[in-house]
Amino acid sequence: MSMRPSTLSTDGMVSSSHPAASVVGARVLADGGNAIDATLAMAAMTWLTLPGQCGIGGDAFAVIRDPDGHVHTIGGSGFGPDGADVDFYRDRGHTSIPLDGALGVAVPGAPAALAALHRSGATRSLVELWEPAARAAERGLPCSAKTRSDIAEAVDAIARDPGLSAVYLPGGSLPHVGQQLPQADLARTIRTMATDPGWFYTGSFAEQAVAALARGGAPFSGEEWAATADALVAPSITMNYGGAVVHQTPLPTPGWMVLQQAALCDRSVGFTPWMSTIAIDRMARAARMSFEDRFARCGADSDAWRSLLTEESIASARKKLDSGTLAPSAFDVHDGDTTSTVVVDSDGRAVSFIHSLAFTFGAKISVSGTGVVLNNRFGRGAYLIPGHPNSVQPRRRPLHTLNAWIVTDSENNLLHVGNTPGGDGQVQWNMQLLSHLIDHGLGPAEAVAAPRFTVFPGSDSDVVGLESELRCEDRIDPGTVDELERLGHRVRRQSSWGGGGSAQVISMDNDRGLMIGAADPRQEGIALSA
Repeated sequence: MSMRPSTLSTDGMVSSSHPAASVVGARVLADGGNAIDATLAMAAMTWLTLPGQCGIGGDAFAVIRDPDGHVHTIGGSGFGPDGADVDFYRDRGHTSIPLDGALGVAVPGAPAALAALHRSGATRSLVELWEPAARAAERGLPCSAKTRSDIAEAVDAIARDPGLSAVYLPGGSLPHVGQQLPQADLARTIRTMATDPGWFYTGSFAEQAVAALARGGAPFSGEEWAATADALVAPSITMNYGGAVVHQTPLPTPGWMVLQQAALCDRSVGFTPWMSTIAIDRMARAARMSFEDRFARCGADSDAWRSLLTEESIASARKKLDSGTLAPSAFDVHDGDTTSTVVVDSDGRAVSFIHSLAFTFGAKISVSGTGVVLNNRFGRGAYLIPGHPNSVQPRRRPLHTLNAWIVTDSENNLLHVGNTPGGDGQVQWNMQLLSHLIDHGLGPAEAVAAPRFTVFPGSDSDVVGLESELRCEDRIDPGTVDELERLGHRVRRQSSWGGGGSAQVISMDNDRGLMIGAADPRQEGIALSA
């Protein structure tokens, strides 16, 4: 695998993890649509191109920059069942929430986020924007190598669900790469949602989903579904880094963790050689500190994160990092199953968008006759720790791994738009992308393809007690890796492109009036100009 070249444009650009999604977005821009229109069209197409990674039954978040420079965010994240608390799961013998089946499901937030994104400035109807995806679902998109791999990973659970097995195990076996996978039920659902988004939360779909989940043992009332229909619309949270301003998604996302790492690395990593021992060590220890703070103090309805970004807290944390002492860890990172897109249009409007089912094919259950696969975000994100701000509690959203970002200069001119999937790797790899772009002046293609390193453990709820690791792709200089081990890191070497993620970046060359974009070579994506 080799690094793909950057794409250049003056009229608009898209990037995603699959060519079909990028083509749909580029066509929308070429036909006069804006970045919001293109994002909505791409989101629907990725339900088909990367069905193990995202779907109607998942969650979604976006950072949007308007042409006037205003930056805001939209969050689609749902509640767990109203009838559940820590005792509900412990009384049933669970030490963590199951990841498969009804007990792991949170109300999907993606439909609410997409409806709010449409209201925020789209110029085309959802019927028009989603029809290409509906037609593709009817005829069936060819199965990609990534999708086949995802199906193989979850094959036993898929085989137990009639809706999933009918689509993804045609004839009772794994599909071959290139085999079309038609989804007539999903096509009908896409068209229904396009005309009536409320159908998902208060209409017949919600009734059917709640009834199915109740049969699976999850104590949903239906009221938490109606409550999720209102997306979280809020200003971005920001931090200065390297003379630029990083805009991130607020809670329940871990966007603050990227900002905390940026504050801890500012004025240090940028003055060290690129991918040097000193730079990697600093970023790795900053990431580890963020995960510990997240586990110790943070929940989706807590403001504790704000105190972690104060000047006093950052100064104290920087002092600890400067001492060179590695912090202990207690929780494991998972790579997660997520996909993302970035779009910039000719007016300077930009959208960084990310959506997910949590793990591969989510909870691995579907709502009969709809083609909708349900997430396992509740099982992944919520803790069974009494009194913890992220413990299971009625009408509390679990913490998230998804986050997205936009970078502007001090005068609010657009500089970069980006994101990456990858579970708890996201907050680390996004920090690495920011350093590549801002500290070292790398272009998008170099940034998304750069060797990746990942601190384990993170703060997912289901695996505890594993030893701390620093996982390094083997393209990192062997001498550097040896030095990291001497500094106390327990290094695990990965294959050249095995770090995970699928980063997307579009950067602005404001001097030449150009957009420059690239998609991560670790997956099948491409950046396209309009």
